Formats: sequence, structure tokens, C-alpha cells
Amino acid sequence: MERTNIADLKNKFGQPVKIQGWLQTLRDQKRMQFLVVRDPTGAVQIVNEREHDPELAARISALTTESALTITGTPIENPIVKLGGLEMQLESLDVNNLAQSPLPFEPFGDTLPELDYRLDWRYMDLRRPVNALLFRIETAVVRAMREYWQKNNFVEMHSPKLMGSPSESGAELFTVEYFERKAYLSQSPQFYKQMAMAAGFERIFEIGPVFRADPSFTSRHMTEFTGVDVEFSWIESHQDVIAFHENWLRYIYQAIKDEFGPVIQEHFGKELVVPEVPFPQVTMAEAYAILKEQDYKLPPERKGDIDPGGERLLGDYIKKKYNHEYVFVTDWPISVRPFYHMRHPDKPELTRSFDLIGAGLEVTTGAQREHRYDVLARQAQEKGLGLETIQFYLDFFKYGCPSHGGFGMGLSRLLMIMLGLPNIREAVYLFRGPTRLHP
Repeated sequence: MERTNIADLKNKFGQPVKIQGWLQTLRDQKRMQFLVVRDPTGAVQIVNEREHDPELAARISALTTESALTITGTPIENPIVKLGGLEMQLESLDVNNLAQSPLPFEPFGDTLPELDYRLDWRYMDLRRPVNALLFRIETAVVRAMREYWQKNNFVEMHSPKLMGSPSESGAELFTVEYFERKAYLSQSPQFYKQMAMAAGFERIFEIGPVFRADPSFTSRHMTEFTGVDVEFSWIESHQDVIAFHENWLRYIYQAIKDEFGPVIQEHFGKELVVPEVPFPQVTMAEAYAILKEQDYKLPPERKGDIDPGGERLLGDYIKKKYNHEYVFVTDWPISVRPFYHMRHPDKPELTRSFDLIGAGLEVTTGAQREHRYDVLARQAQEKGLGLETIQFYLDFFKYGCPSHGGFGMGLSRLLMIMLGLPNIREAVYLFRGPTRLHP
């Protein structure tokens, strides 16, 4: 007999069926036994009369919650049952795996332990339907991303994650032994995205792992995360990248709202609003003026940058003034941007770059890249980089390379914004941080 998903039982009244899932609840009464069994599509109540088969009743009494079961029976209508207005009359039960007792924690209890403890038992925490829903939404987000890229003639690439030289600042590098020399875990596919521009691919995207040796213990940082990267050629300025980004993001939101809008409201308490385009923009200088007006003082070490508190305050300001969840902060100073960001010709102290902040959380960094060999080499030296370590990268620009730009975005941060999650550790399948390598 083929397996039937619990969500499809309403179409099988009076027919023998087989379901497979986890025992969520057992009510073991004197005459009747009631089991609530759950699979990824829903839950159903199963009824057994003790006197019908005493041996089966005894096996049911010995069951533990969260045991994996295979059950056959007949679904019937029962309007008084809250779980879908139906129940199953039990015929047979096989225990695929008896759960040990007690459980590390009760995933369906009224209270949950602290997040760090739940991360120790992440597979158990993921059994909660709200978590299963989160990853269904993530799957749909990635599908919508790809749809938009494919409609706009983008090519997917998969760049190496072992690199011979750093692609970002050296301070956040993971170093690994690579035979007789050192290698580094990729902080970004940036160099290889630009190589694709020099190769004439013109429009590329990548979704893949990114590694940052950042010792932060905040609700928004990870040492390994899934990066979403885009690069394309023949642009006039970073404004072309911004225009693509906001239209792409609006397409994603619309797709998710169409498929999941009501359930996001029900399970996450967040109304998903499709952002209007164009998104608000402020320059970095204007952002500083906004923060100053609100008496917010940035820490001295964040000069030229915006710290998380400033991002939240700026997000609140944009929400109140424009009723918009997103804002592009443009024209960052060269002191806080990589050497490969193009500089404004009339303001060489500023770059043609941007961050996208959503609901007070930075989610994207992007820019027009410098594609002229001599300028790029000079800017690298100004940043204190030895040209020999990045010569392979500089070579990309020796023999004809178009103007280009792009952005990198954190997938889990986007989910945090879309679903209103307080901590990035809840938006990722398995979290990696300075003190966590297991599970």
C-alpha cells in the first residue's frame, strides 16, 4: 500500500490507507486510545478500541511521544474533531523507531527552552511545524530568485571556496592547510564574479556558502552563511545595480505573498508587504545627518560606517517618513570599502557603492566595480595590498573588461526581515558561530 500524506486523508474517506509520521500525543484511556500522529503535511487523530485487539492496545500503551510509526486504517468524517474534522480508525501499527524517554525537550509543549539549548538538539527543534514552514518559504524565495534571473538571461556559476588569496579584508579569514601551503575559505565569490565579466558572461548569479572569521556573538552574525551574489556588465553606475536589485526583490516578495501571505501572518505574526519601487535612498552623509538629528552617536571605531543601533534607528526613520521597510544607503567613503569599488570621479573620497537596510538590518552590500587595470592596481596599493598576492585577479582586467557591478546578500538575513525573526540562528538550518561547530 502506498503512503498517503495526512493532508490528503480528506479525499480518502472510507478507504484503507497507510500513513507514516511521529507520535505527537497519546491519550491512553480505559476503553479507548487516541493517538495524534504528525507528518510534514499535518496531523490526524487515530482511534483504537482496547477490546478490539488487546495485544495491539498493549503495544500502543508502551509507545513514547515522538516515536516514528507506520499506521494503516480508515479515515472517517468526525466534525467534532478539531484536527480537520476527521479521524482514522486504527487497523495496524508498526514502530519504525521507538523514541527514548524523556525527550531532550518537548517540542510541542507550552514553553520552550532557550534557543542555544534548542540548537544543541536542532533536529528536534526543527520538528515544530513553524520551522518546517520557514524552510518551505526559503525554498520558494530561492525559486523566485532563480525565476527572475532566468527571465533576465542570467547564468548560474559555482565558484571555488578554497582560495589562494583573500577576497576581502584579511582580518576575517579562515586559514586552512592546503598540502604544502596555506589556503583560505572564501569570504566572497567577488573575484570570480568579476572574472565572469571579463570572460564575457555579462550576467551571472551564485548561491553558495560564505565564511567569515568574525568573533561576533550578535543576533545577526554567523561564521558561515549562504550568500546570494549577482554581477552584470555594461552598467553606467551603481544606480543600475540598485534598480535591478529593488525590482528583483519586489518580484520575490510578490511570489512569497501570493503563496504564503496568510500563513506567514498566522504563524509568524508578520504581514508581508510587497515593497514599492523605487526604494528610498539616502547618501551616507544624509544618513549621518539623520542620526545626528536624533542625538545618536556612532562609536568612534565605526567612523565612516553605521553600527547596528544606527541601522535600526535609520530603519525606523525611513518607515515613519516613507512607510517603507527598505532603504539604500549610498556613496560610502573609501576608508570602509574594498579597493575594487569604483570611486566617484567628482568626489574621489566616495565610492559608487551602497548597502541595503531592511527593517533596520543590513542585508546587502553592492557597488559598481573598478574595471580599469591601472586604477584598480593603484587603489589596491593605497589599501596596503601587495600586488603579487592578487595578481591573478588583476590579470582579469588586462585584455578588455566591460564596466560592471553587483551585490552580495545574506539569504538568512532576508528571511529575518521577511518573517520578522529576532535572531538569525532561527533562520538557518544549522548555525555556525565562534563557539558552535556541532551539530
